[in-house]
Amino acid sequence: MRVVCVWRDNADYSRELSEWLEDFRRRTGKEIESLNPDEREGAGFTEIYDIVEYPTIVALADDGRVLETFRGLPLPRIDEVSYYAAEK
Repeated sequence: MRVVCVWRDNADYSRELSEWLEDFRRRTGKEIESLNPDEREGAGFTEIYDIVEYPTIVALADDGRVLETFRGLPLPRIDEVSYYAAEK
């Protein structure tokens, strides 16, 4: 499984999300991939998965199917997302 967070670095939620991502890594030992929707890879990802609200955290199966989507604020609980995150 793969977990991707799509967000903009200079948005009003950026600090809160950065702290959440760091707390997630520290508490679970797992990583969440980050993409910026204004960059090439992020723009393609948002188009494929129809993401229009940021931040959005998407859990994907190995075949690319969406398993779960967490949109906007408030951010989900870490335990809601940790199940989907692969060990790094």
